[in-house]
Amino acid sequence: MSYRKIFFAVMRRDLQVAIQRWGDLTSPLMFFAIVTVLFPLAMSPEREVLRGIGPGVLWISALLATLLSLNALFRADIEDGSMEQLVIGPHPLALIMLSKTFVHWLITGLPLIILAPILSVSYYLPASGVKILCLTLLLGTPTLSLLGSVGAALTAGLRQTSGLMALLVLPLMLPVLMFGARATDLAADGFDPTGPVYLLAALLVLAISLVPLASAAAIRISLD
Repeated sequence: MSYRKIFFAVMRRDLQVAIQRWGDLTSPLMFFAIVTVLFPLAMSPEREVLRGIGPGVLWISALLATLLSLNALFRADIEDGSMEQLVIGPHPLALIMLSKTFVHWLITGLPLIILAPILSVSYYLPASGVKILCLTLLLGTPTLSLLGSVGAALTAGLRQTSGLMALLVLPLMLPVLMFGARATDLAADGFDPTGPVYLLAALLVLAISLVPLASAAAIRISLD
């Protein structure tokens, strides 16, 4: 079987499992929406204040929503024993981990990108800021999912792993948060956000190249 067929076979199977566990899909989205909506209610209603905190709040909410969803990344495979079969199987485990992480982004990161322009209205972001917000989320959320997959793999055999996983992967995610929020803030103020956007793109390419290998090694360690 070719690598492309393996990738899409794993992706199709994980999408079917994710649809059956629809509660795991909605929780991160609800968290993202609630946090971003509550901040304007708790802060000053002044336009400049909300515009100033908007990029940071939206990006922090997206990062925390991604962390919240990582517990379910490998849970179904661990519970039904299929992960052990994938580890000992003949197919490249790194490619399988990349496919699983891509599905995680499809069901968590992509909906966040769709919701972000709607929720950004509360923060009075201009059109240029909303455009860069969506672009940075498009580049940054796959990187968050990839980095989170390493923590999810390392803690796959443990219970109540949210706190430990956050300690493991949050330091790795901070550059993505900083570059994404900074690019959005620069665009909203009328400055050129090219630098942070290029850095986000570079982080994504680096993560796609290396993180699946690290996730494959981490899942092997967890199952040993």
